[in-house]
Amino acid sequence: MAKERSVLREYLEALLIAAIFLRFANTFVIQTFYIPSGSMEETLLVGDHLFVNRFIYGPAATGAERSLLPLRTVRRGDIVVFRSPENPAIDIVKRCVGLPGDKIEMVAKQLYINGKAVQDSTYAVHKGPDLPLYDERERRRDNFGPYLVPPESYFCMGDNRDNSYDSRYWGSLPAHLLKGRPVFIYWSYGGETGGEGPDSIRQFGRTAMGFLTKTRWSRTLHLIR
Repeated sequence: MAKERSVLREYLEALLIAAIFLRFANTFVIQTFYIPSGSMEETLLVGDHLFVNRFIYGPAATGAERSLLPLRTVRRGDIVVFRSPENPAIDIVKRCVGLPGDKIEMVAKQLYINGKAVQDSTYAVHKGPDLPLYDERERRRDNFGPYLVPPESYFCMGDNRDNSYDSRYWGSLPAHLLKGRPVFIYWSYGGETGGEGPDSIRQFGRTAMGFLTKTRWSRTLHLIR
């Protein structure tokens, strides 16, 4: 009997350690993220499920840590996941286009950083129609700035430039709201995956039924750049 209790205790301890490790990893190292909107098309599609590296932008106390650990600062062009400056309970994904001290400007949909036109045609798309300039919000979409990114902040935009609610509207992203950088797509599903309460059970059934036919297999393990 004592031996059985000992074995059971070992299993429970192993499960507890595994749970603690997974909790630690999800909090500090990796996180999963689901793309709910089209603001990053065509780079990221609605239904893409991502692994996010939460460790890469972490602080390093010493020079030795900075040289030995895979840490670095945010770079222009990084796709980043962060808490919404307007509602920190919501996570958002955008592309960082401006670093602290950068001058950001858009003229007729062309992005300029520090006075130089950015060659972003490999990822930025413009799908929306031309809009009248009498509405301030719509005017900021195509013609913005010049705007100086403040210290310890970043300027972020969606790759789907005509359909993205981003730094052009809510301002710079404070550095402390950064959560990490998406690494790769582990699953991409072309159908709905949301739902709450009874709807979530029905949605789960529809997702299971459509798993083979609606999964975008070509995007599986696709590296994000």
